[in-house]
Amino acid sequence: MFRPCIDLHDGQVKQIVGGSLTDNPATLRTNFVSPHSSRWFAELYRRDQLSGGHVILLGPGNDAAAREALAAYPGGLQLGGGVNLDNARAWLDAGASHVIVTSWVFRAGRIDHDRLQSLVHAIGKKRLVLDLSCRQRDGQYWVVTDRWQNFTTLALGPDALAQLAAHCDEFLIHAADVEGLCRGVDLALVEQLGRWSPIPTTYAGGARSLADLEEVTRASCGRIDLTIGSALDIFGGTGVRYADAVAFNRRRATTTAPPAA
Repeated sequence: MFRPCIDLHDGQVKQIVGGSLTDNPATLRTNFVSPHSSRWFAELYRRDQLSGGHVILLGPGNDAAAREALAAYPGGLQLGGGVNLDNARAWLDAGASHVIVTSWVFRAGRIDHDRLQSLVHAIGKKRLVLDLSCRQRDGQYWVVTDRWQNFTTLALGPDALAQLAAHCDEFLIHAADVEGLCRGVDLALVEQLGRWSPIPTTYAGGARSLADLEEVTRASCGRIDLTIGSALDIFGGTGVRYADAVAFNRRRATTTAPPAA
């Protein structure tokens, strides 16, 4: 299924080449800056009944825009970017269905299980999404944190995902090496996630056509959802019409619905 997104940078909806977002502003590569507000996109997704999309805060200065989006589609969007124990509940109260957490549950490159447990205790596993965005190195996919700049010691695999799935409702996984490039998805990663993940998982990175949405569905046996960003016409792209992605979801919902009693 297609899942939408609202990426916020400096208070605006943007599409950014993921690997270019570092501590050095000179490296930033922006594909698109929208003339529309975050609320406009949230209302669009609400109109088309697209659930499970995510609002991502790419740095400071985005809280107001994020709250506008959540207020426009309460319960329909997940919220990530700078989430921690101190602010997670406030984002849920603002209308997020889930909070998405990554860097805060890692310290010194390792999962901090005390932090993870404290967060689960505070908000419940059903409101938590773990962001396990990754980069490839030495034939494995390693989780990266801090704007995808720092490698952790956690490599994706069936055991790691099974253990973490006990503490969250979903996974969000950006393929950071291809994010924002519109050069195609990392199908090897998609296939592995389809085999490994025991809970709903959304993949993001590199989607450039509706065929990618069909291929991700096929390669994962329908178990992995796909976020499409820069290729979408609503984000200035030419590869995918938003209306076609919505129509794909409606067809899938029809074909996968259980038979009437």
